[in-house]
Order: sequence, then C-alpha cells, then structure tokens
Amino acid sequence: MTDEKVRENRLRRMADRRGYKLVKSRSRDPHAVDYGRYALIDEFGGTVNPWIADRWKCSWHLGDVESWFSTADKGASQTAEAAEVVP
Repeated sequence: MTDEKVRENRLRRMADRRGYKLVKSRSRDPHAVDYGRYALIDEFGGTVNPWIADRWKCSWHLGDVESWFSTADKGASQTAEAAEVVP
C-alpha cells in the first residue's frame, strides 16, 4: 500500500471518529479541477471545506484535511481550558 493511501485511510478513520466523512473526488481526468482532491462532509451532509466555484465540493488535498483537524484540535483544547478557568 502506498504512503498516500495509508495517509488517506488514517484521515478517514480520524474523520469517522469525529462524526465526519472524508470523500475523494470521483474525477478520473487528471486535468479536472477537482482531480485527486477531497471533501469533509459533516453529519448533516454539508461540506466543511469551501467549494470551488460553487460547483466542485472536493477542494482540499490531504494536507489541508490534516491542517483542519489539527486546528480544530487546538481550538477544542483552548475552549476546554477556558471553561476550566471560569470562576
């Protein structure tokens, strides 16, 4: 299995644990705008990532998905710390 597929599977599991679904673009044309890109779908069917030109929902690379999860983790931990400090 390639490193890219291992990374994709790891992010799929991470998304699933947090209530999201990682979806890969179905485009098979390497010249397509959304070829090889991903979307994060929330539990209500909406995308977390921005659409490309209001047409293509798969706009992120795997690195973007990882960055979003790490940012979301930092935000959640800061919110939890702030809740503990409230008198």
